[in-house]
This record gives sequence, C-alpha cells and structure tokens, in this order.
Amino acid sequence: MSSDQLADSATDRGVPAEKVDSLASSIDLSDPATILRFGADAQNRAAAAADAMLGAARNQTTGEAGEALSGLLATLRGFDVTQLSEKRGFLSRLLGRGKAEAMAIIQRYEGVRGQIETVGDKLDTHRTRLLEDVERLERLYAATLDWFHALAEHIAAGEVVLARTDAEAIPAAERAATDPEDTLAPQKLRDLRAARDELDRRVHDLRLTRQVAMQALPGLRLIQENDKALAAKILSVLANTVPLWRTQLAQALAIQTMREAGEAVRAATDLTNRLLTANAETLRQGNAEARVELERGVFDLAAVQQANAALVSTLEDSLRIAEEGRATRQQATKELARAEAEIRRALTATRPSADVTRR
Repeated sequence: MSSDQLADSATDRGVPAEKVDSLASSIDLSDPATILRFGADAQNRAAAAADAMLGAARNQTTGEAGEALSGLLATLRGFDVTQLSEKRGFLSRLLGRGKAEAMAIIQRYEGVRGQIETVGDKLDTHRTRLLEDVERLERLYAATLDWFHALAEHIAAGEVVLARTDAEAIPAAERAATDPEDTLAPQKLRDLRAARDELDRRVHDLRLTRQVAMQALPGLRLIQENDKALAAKILSVLANTVPLWRTQLAQALAIQTMREAGEAVRAATDLTNRLLTANAETLRQGNAEARVELERGVFDLAAVQQANAALVSTLEDSLRIAEEGRATRQQATKELARAEAEIRRALTATRPSADVTRR
C-alpha cells in the first residue's frame, strides 16, 4: 500500500489527514533522535493514566460506604419492632405491663435513632464522594480516549513514512549503491534500511501502547458503573428503608395502643404483622438482588485474562518477528559485503588496462 493510500485509510478511520502529515514530517530517517522521540509524548500519557487508575483503586470510599450500609441494615434488623405485636398472656395484661414494654421500646428507639442518623449522614457523605468519583472517572475516560486517538495518529503517520520509504527512498538508495563512483552509497543504503527498521519497531511499540489504552477504557467504565450503583443503593436505603422502618415502628406503637383499648383491633393487628413480615422479606430479597447486581463486576475477570493472554501472545510474536528481522538484516549485511568485495575486485582488475591506454 502506498503512502497516499495509507493516508486515505487513516482518514477513513477518523484520523485527521493534516495531523498525520504534520507528524510524518517530524520524522527524519537520517536523524535517529527523531525516531526515538516519535510518539514519546503520547506514550508518556500511559503513566498518567496508570497513576489515575491506581488512585481510583486506592479510593476507600466504596469499601467504607459498603461497610456503613451493612452496619445500618444490621442496626435496623437488630431493633425488633415486632415485640410490640406479640400477644401477651393473662398475667401481663393483669399487671399492665403492655404500657411499660411500649415505653421501653420507645426509649430504646431514641437511642437507636441517633445511631441511624449518624450512619445516615455518613452514608450521604459517601454518596457525594461516589458521585464526585463518577465525574472524575468520566474526565479520566475522556483523557484516556484522547490518549488513544493520539497514539492512532502517530501510528498512522509512522505507517505513511514507512510506506514512503519502502516505495521511494530505499529503491533510490539501491540504485545509487550500484554506482561504482559513489563508494559510500552502500553504507547510506544500509543506514537507511536500519533507520527504516528502527521506525518500524517504534510504530509497533505504539501499537502495543494503544492496545493498553483500549483495555483501560472498559476498566474505567466498570469502576464508574460500580460507583453509580452503590450511590443509587445508598439513596434508596436513605429514602425508603429508613423511613419504612420508622413507619413500621409507629405502626407497632399504634397497634399496641389499639390492643390496650380492646380486642376489637385483633384482625388489624394480625394483618399488620403479616405486612411487617412481608416487608422484611421484600427488603431481604431486594437487598440480595441489588447486591448481586452490584457485585457482577467480578465476572469480567475472564475478559481481562483473555486480553492479557492476547497481549502476551502479541509480545511473543513481536520478539519472534524481531528475531527474524535481525537474521534477515545479518544476511543482508553479508550480501552487501560480498557485493562491495566484487565491486572492488572488478575495479582492481580493470586498473592495468587503463594504465596501458594512458601510455
């Protein structure tokens, strides 16, 4: 494929042609430093992305929020409001212990309420931090995407220069090397081929880095989705579970008062008890389903392992291809030395005839 065709192909992939031409013009095969510097800035963004990913992994907000959420649910489950709904015996009714039990439950509720409010405030703080993390991860995703595009631009520019070198520069140098008057032409040809191979390896390194960038993108989205799911769960608990628990307590107290007034409310008490049981079971099932959905991210480990195996295979292929290229270049070096020796032998053989002509 010619350099023009490669440029058109890069444009079709969304890489700006002007950017590719600008990057390609920065490569001078006669200056090894330009090859070494080519794409270095784009590759250096990998370190910044890795630091950001490490910072996200070190973030303890998710773990602390999960612990606080579990503690709140344990506190709610530990405060059994159904004690007020238990049917008392004849002696309890005779001694009037129902009101005393109700007062004890209310006093205990006052103490537990403070704990719940404290944990609730902490959960709300964690939810705010999680939402901030979601925004930060969104910015990191955009930066990683820019990094990916920058690598693609450098790769396209390197491919254009390689195609141009193979199609124009190397053939011209090969023709010049056949000129016996230019003794340095073979060395120039060898230097050009070496520079071309060095650029080829540099472009391959950029391809590997681009693969790393591509793998970072879904990882960022996964962390972001987990943070959003946990933030939504916290909001649901604060907005639904805690108020429902307080409502259940109020209902239990009301039922106790109704029972003290007479047995006429027995049917309502039984119905409320069934509702409390149903609500508790619904909460358990809903919490289990939500936790299952929240923990689904761990099942993407197989995809990470597959991507890692593919990357390892790519590196092994790169080493094998580099070894084959090294062997080819060594063989080419021997052939060039043999060709140079033949030229010198030919020049030496024709020298006496030239001396005779001058006489």
